[in-house]
Amino acid sequence: MGGHAGSAEPVEVEPMPGYLDLITRASTIILGAWRDCSNCGLELSKQTLLDNAYITWVEIALFFFCAFLWTQVRRGLTESLFKPLAQWCRLLPKDAAKMPESAWKLVFYTMSWSYSTYLLFFTSYSFFNDPPSVFYNWKSGMSVPLDIAIAYLIQGSFYGHSIYATVYMDAWRKDSAVMVVHHIITLALISFSYAFRYHNVGILVLFLHDINDIQLEFTKLNVYLKSRGGGYYLLNDVLSNMGSVSFSITWFWFRLYWFPLKVLYATCVSSLQSVPTIPFYFFFNALLFALLIMNIYWFLFIVVFVVKVLKMKEVNDVREYEDEDSSKAAAKLLRDLQAQNNDDDAGHHNSTEGKHVQNGITKEKHL
Repeated sequence: MGGHAGSAEPVEVEPMPGYLDLITRASTIILGAWRDCSNCGLELSKQTLLDNAYITWVEIALFFFCAFLWTQVRRGLTESLFKPLAQWCRLLPKDAAKMPESAWKLVFYTMSWSYSTYLLFFTSYSFFNDPPSVFYNWKSGMSVPLDIAIAYLIQGSFYGHSIYATVYMDAWRKDSAVMVVHHIITLALISFSYAFRYHNVGILVLFLHDINDIQLEFTKLNVYLKSRGGGYYLLNDVLSNMGSVSFSITWFWFRLYWFPLKVLYATCVSSLQSVPTIPFYFFFNALLFALLIMNIYWFLFIVVFVVKVLKMKEVNDVREYEDEDSSKAAAKLLRDLQAQNNDDDAGHHNSTEGKHVQNGITKEKHL
């Protein structure tokens, strides 16, 4: 597992199973492994952790440094680029308050997913086409290839940053509490999979999830942009609708089709076939199943979203708290603009801009 897939012995690629195969074979193997684990318990888990977890203090320090770095990079881009861009586009106050968050996530997920795509399709790794290969030649404490280690550092530190950002930097939504839990589970998966050298399957999991975040943020940005300056922009409306349809399709295809049939089948079935004594088998599969449950939970939001599109209603994020949070976000934007206007010499222009924003807030409250 520590090297490229080409270093493994040539084997016939196993065809991807169906849902029925996954349920029957995975349940049979999991129950069998549970019955055979007669001495499982806290003491065995502690000893397994000590014997198989490999992570250095330098790697931990790099994680915290990069998590802090992501926070500072986001703040810098928000103040120097995203907020000025929202003001230049004359977005509605509630949209201008949320636009920097979506712009930042679009930049990051495009970068991270592109790198995962490169690893899976432009190197000798065969994990996507042959998911059982993620466990070929696995050994406890084996070395992690540098290219995969870089991907883990990028992703792990970002999710460490995201736990803080969801609470203190992002607009609060109906599912924000679930989002915090998602980030914690994802960070646990990334950290433990790296320490136990399950990094090959980790790259596959990240690839299957990041593409939806790109489409989501792209769609939201176009929703914000289609009503900028008090006007209507057909191109952004079309792009937002195309993005919502694409997002819905790929969410099902990547997270509810490929994820269980490629990843869960490999971790539940193929892992024990390649490594009968693989450590923390139940723990990692429990985390992956929790991730699948959250994907199903969010799919319910997507169904509501698609129904709104089919009814030709306004395409908005169904997770938003529409009233109270929008007013607060608009008020905060107004304070920021007023503070900026106080330092500007063009008095007449600033007064007009302040009235425009105030009118936008008044209209929003009436709506």
